[in-house]
Amino acid sequence: MDTLEPATRSERMRRVRGKDTQPELVVRRLAHRLGYRFRLHRRDLPGSPDLVFPARKAVIFVHGCFWHQHDCARGARRPSSNAAYWHPKLARNVERDGKVRQQLESEGWRVLVLWECELRDVDQISRRLTNFLDV
Repeated sequence: MDTLEPATRSERMRRVRGKDTQPELVVRRLAHRLGYRFRLHRRDLPGSPDLVFPARKAVIFVHGCFWHQHDCARGARRPSSNAAYWHPKLARNVERDGKVRQQLESEGWRVLVLWECELRDVDQISRRLTNFLDV
């Protein structure tokens, strides 16, 4: 059962960011350290990807497991309070992610999605970035 007061919950939700999140910063630092240069949040592209590599025609999204409903433990959690609001909202996020990916790929972009839970293994993420970007 949820015990947060509405004002406390509102304050907590206000702090959730869409840009410059900690997982995104980890990926940005790693990509930069590997020697890749990129643009951030290009609004002229569908979904405003977190990292854009124009010369390589590649984009990377760094998704939070809860917000984008990853199949890990964190992504499997469902809010118990106000479920009538949260369940459809999270489902819309997943649906939008699929449409954005499809749109980008139809425009010739290569898309990589990195999940928040995967960022613990820096060596694996380094290999994935290198394999994805050095095509």
